[in-house]
Amino acid sequence: MLSNLEKYKIVLGSASPRRKELLTGLDLDFEVRVMEGIKESYPKDLRPDLIPVFIAAKKAKAYKKIMPEDELLITADTIVWTYKEVLGKPADRDAAIEMLKQLSGNEHQVITGVCLTSKQKSLSFSQTSSVTFGELTDEEIEYYVDKYQPFDKAGAYGVQEWIGYIGVESVKGSFYNVMGLPVRRLYQELKNF
Repeated sequence: MLSNLEKYKIVLGSASPRRKELLTGLDLDFEVRVMEGIKESYPKDLRPDLIPVFIAAKKAKAYKKIMPEDELLITADTIVWTYKEVLGKPADRDAAIEMLKQLSGNEHQVITGVCLTSKQKSLSFSQTSSVTFGELTDEEIEYYVDKYQPFDKAGAYGVQEWIGYIGVESVKGSFYNVMGLPVRRLYQELKNF
């Protein structure tokens, strides 16, 4: 479908199995390449919608130094914003439980930043979805954390897992964005790249 990309070898710069699954759904041929040691830090005065874009661009910058001319790199980052703070990936079980207690019975935003990079140009964007959780019991939260180990997920949850089935009341915006990649918007941007 995306004949304008035929000159590129597409590379997903992410270890996320969810991003790989979602990009596969666009019927693109791509390879996954993960560069270790890129710090997901950002200036503390950034607006929430700019944080994941900043981190995705930071990842792209690290790759760009070693990219050949014929590659198109896709990098991304996702944050959970509770309207007062960023919830990143939990450091341990206790942090994951605390995050889920914060999300229980409340609405939050999931913001994904994406950067498309070639040697010639770069394009960045973000997508925001609002997620409302019903009330979760301590027992449900602990069950989920112990069974699913959501330590690689912003906000300590995967919407496509058990906690999403039993806890998410509504999603306003892209469901796939909550999983980690706004595929419809990505497709539109790739068409115009």
